[in-house]
Amino acid sequence: MTSITSHRIAQIEARRDELQAAMARGDLAGDQFVQLSKDYAEIEPVAAAAGEVRRLRDEIVSLDEMIAAEADAELKSMAVEEQAELRRVLADAERSLALSLLPRDAADARSAILEIRAGTGGDEAALFAGDLFRMYQRYADSRGWRVEMMSASAADMGGFKEVVASVTGAGVFARFKFEAGVHRVQRVPVTESGGRIHTSAATVAVLPEAEEVDVRIEDKDLRIDVYRSSGPGGQSVNTTDSAVRITHLPTGTVVIQQDEKSQHKNKEKAMKVLRARLYEAERERLANERAGDRKAMVGSGDRSERIRTYNFPQGRVTDHRINLTLHRLAEILEGPGLDELVGALIAEDEAARLAQLDG
Repeated sequence: MTSITSHRIAQIEARRDELQAAMARGDLAGDQFVQLSKDYAEIEPVAAAAGEVRRLRDEIVSLDEMIAAEADAELKSMAVEEQAELRRVLADAERSLALSLLPRDAADARSAILEIRAGTGGDEAALFAGDLFRMYQRYADSRGWRVEMMSASAADMGGFKEVVASVTGAGVFARFKFEAGVHRVQRVPVTESGGRIHTSAATVAVLPEAEEVDVRIEDKDLRIDVYRSSGPGGQSVNTTDSAVRITHLPTGTVVIQQDEKSQHKNKEKAMKVLRARLYEAERERLANERAGDRKAMVGSGDRSERIRTYNFPQGRVTDHRINLTLHRLAEILEGPGLDELVGALIAEDEAARLAQLDG
């Protein structure tokens, strides 16, 4: 792991003290104080972690001197044991500090747009897409996040051909972003009379929610078509031109929204999804420019990447990116059990990024 020098620790603590002093001045304009407060809130926990590393290192040095000078064998032995424990604590503290210094994904704190589509497997794939959506709903509920279904195309046998939802809350994208990719299920379908196990799949995409200031969309770059909805929703939905299809001409991105009875609401939801897709496309472009090889990360979010298998006969879930298998399928599909998988993916991503720093 990258060793953080004493000079770097001093710089971090000095910057914290500098911001603290600046905020104490009485001649600051309102926007200056807001910016300083934001900068201070970001560096204060880092400075606290740096201070803890400095304190532990100082104590270890003091014990070194004590061990070298101590004549009493028992006292020396106690000091050696204490020092060994401090070294273990220091290793954890240094890792925490190194993690706090890693470049942060600016989108991590955002809400997210979740898109789930049935893949290979027909009716069974649609049922599985429904299972995944319920899993994410329950996981979101367990963390106090709000899920709003934006559009859905229901399948005849149940589940969804496609479902798009907004998940709102602090840090949603940070915990959902590793869910992007192909999810595979192995089980006996309800329509299978011979008891044979079938393999089906569904695709998950996770997009950080974008604000208007994040993505500049010119009216001239949009083609907006309105037409009669073909989906469920009652007579007023099916007999008025409430469905909206927005095409972003420069990129060819198309968003269709028809779940609301109001054309205005459908347009508003479609624009929300369009902004998220354009924002994520730009994020991916910038990430590829900064690093040509993203294989060191847990996953690139590529929708074609098979990331996880849900095996019902064996009651297990395997995440192929980190070779982790958990024999708690039912608990994971209930939602809260997903937290262990998400935590392991985040930890692996952090380890990979720390290793990149060392390299």
